[in-house]
Amino acid sequence: MAERAHFGGLTRRERPAVGWRPTIRFTFAVSFTAAYVAFALWASTPWRHELEDALGPIMAWVIPVSLAYVPAAVIGFMIFTLLLTRYHEPVVPSEWPAVAAIVAARNEEDGIEETIAHLGRSTYPGPLEVVLADNGSTDATVERAAIAAAAHELRFRCVPEPEPGKHRALNTALETVHTPILVTVDADTWLHPEALTYLVARIAARPQDQHVAACAGALVAANSQATYVTRMQSWDYRLGINGVKRMQAAYNSTLVAQGAFSAYWTSDLRAVGGWPDAIGEDIVLTWTLMASRGLTQYEPVALSFTVVPERTERLTSQRSRWARGMFEGLRANPPRRQPRVLAKFVAGIDYLVPVLDLGYICFWIPGLVLFVLGYPLIVGWWSMLLIPITLVLFGFMRRWQERHVFRRLGIHTPRDTLGFLGYLFVFQAITSAAALRGYGQFLAGSAREWK
Repeated sequence: MAERAHFGGLTRRERPAVGWRPTIRFTFAVSFTAAYVAFALWASTPWRHELEDALGPIMAWVIPVSLAYVPAAVIGFMIFTLLLTRYHEPVVPSEWPAVAAIVAARNEEDGIEETIAHLGRSTYPGPLEVVLADNGSTDATVERAAIAAAAHELRFRCVPEPEPGKHRALNTALETVHTPILVTVDADTWLHPEALTYLVARIAARPQDQHVAACAGALVAANSQATYVTRMQSWDYRLGINGVKRMQAAYNSTLVAQGAFSAYWTSDLRAVGGWPDAIGEDIVLTWTLMASRGLTQYEPVALSFTVVPERTERLTSQRSRWARGMFEGLRANPPRRQPRVLAKFVAGIDYLVPVLDLGYICFWIPGLVLFVLGYPLIVGWWSMLLIPITLVLFGFMRRWQERHVFRRLGIHTPRDTLGFLGYLFVFQAITSAAALRGYGQFLAGSAREWK
């Protein structure tokens, strides 16, 4: 057995844990998914015949594809991947690299002290400096950040960038960074004390002697109980976003190293020109790094708490930006240009996301209304099977997160059954409608609106 020594919340091992190669995992996951979709095609034949008699041959395929077959493929691939993937904690590096944590901020005086204070409580064993990328704040953001940094004895400096644009503030700060690793932290995101240690250890790892160019940290809602909207988002971060990122990371192809909390090699950022001028600057950057610099990973135990929108209109605006950012990523770095086959496949799944959103808004909701009125043509027994399958997936992911993340970090989370029911039956309608708006804005070339 490899010798272990506890260090900074992690354990030092002589060699990394051995698991399935991503290509082997992918082969099994795709095979099981293909068998599952084939069964769906066979079992739903009577449904297609009923649809053809009522709506014609075209809709007899359009509706099942959008409501059953594509969701079965996407959900099935995620389920089988997660079942075939074991979590291995990152290997502790022989020497902890120096890290610069860039906090981009514009008029964040109400929350910036808490963000800096959480960085000050970090147990990261290596050198750490905090860089405030101030994007023309007109309030007391800079002063309060400096006071908080001094109170926690942090190395702190402010880099001003008066021209509006988060990407400009980040790139201006990037020019001043001299550490090998750079971490971005949003001004409304609070790091768990061990988060930075786990994140840096993961990006410093070299699976199969390959370079990890970026690593996303895990996010949960900081204000999860503020409103019913935040309660639903709490489940989305825990189950939806976390599950998707874990699936992508199983193939070293995490598609979004989000600006709220992620780590990068400074040399890689400079090699690709830093953050692009885009609505989804973090999405486009991640795809560019994945296409030219190496692997992109996700560390689920590098946990941070981010403030989520408390009102529906703010939530829909955010999710519209995310949808538009996804399209920007697909345009800037199409999946076919990714150098690795697994990256091509994982990135290509994003082409199916609009199909899911369209199917939910155009067919699932009207079909559900007809079902309640006694006409179960569109939403019948086969499409209803997706609900128990989804519940099984969510139950598996919740149990995994409770055991491997929250318990490990000593975090207690409320059960919140009512919030979960809203997430299961209401949340998707809100976010799919917002996503369709974002797709439309992108296709129409509408003027971009920054948050």
